[in-house]
Amino acid sequence: MLEALRVEVLEANLELVRRGLVIYTFGNASGVSREQGLIVIKPSGVPYDRMKPEHMVITDLEGRVVEGNLKPSSDMATHALLYREFPTIGGVVHSHSRHATAWAQAGREIPCFGTTHADYFHGAVPVTDPLTVEEVEGDYELNTGHAIVRRMQGRDPLGCPAILVAGHGPFAWGRSVSDAAHNAVIVEELAAMAWQTITINPAAKPISETLRDKHHFRKHGAKATYGQR
Repeated sequence: MLEALRVEVLEANLELVRRGLVIYTFGNASGVSREQGLIVIKPSGVPYDRMKPEHMVITDLEGRVVEGNLKPSSDMATHALLYREFPTIGGVVHSHSRHATAWAQAGREIPCFGTTHADYFHGAVPVTDPLTVEEVEGDYELNTGHAIVRRMQGRDPLGCPAILVAGHGPFAWGRSVSDAAHNAVIVEELAAMAWQTITINPAAKPISETLRDKHHFRKHGAKATYGQR
């Protein structure tokens, strides 16, 4: 079942390793088949160098296992909620990449300091509010998803394809799981550049809305001009 998507999800997980976004068994990637209403996700705690397509776990949109002998990622409930709430996305990636996680631990959004950032995000990479004691002690992974959804209110998920979960780390998404992995790599790069920017100049300010919009909408929206048609 969903053999092609299993391969794509495995490759997205391995891309996180290749790009240095995860170590050991950290992180996870998933993809969704909207036609079948099924999610394919990395198994929990399995080393990346041992994973094969058949190890990917298939669940429904509520996170209930449909096929597979392994447990799905411990972040399954977060992924599933994002698919239910953001119907335009086709993949979700979570990592503990160093620089993006540092911003999440600091509880700070990543400001849009330059045009590289604006090419991918229409504004800052947001950060969620910290989870309450009740949210942590309750259905933690599901409540993590709710914290993301609350912070994303009023934002287009494809115009803001990632978020920092306070005290935790980044979640990224995209039209496909490959896109989500790409966006996770970009978030880590933006986080590193932002850190270096404020190290060089602690008084640095975000670029103007005019310059931000110019760069963002060259790549996104109905009037995008970047790339080949």
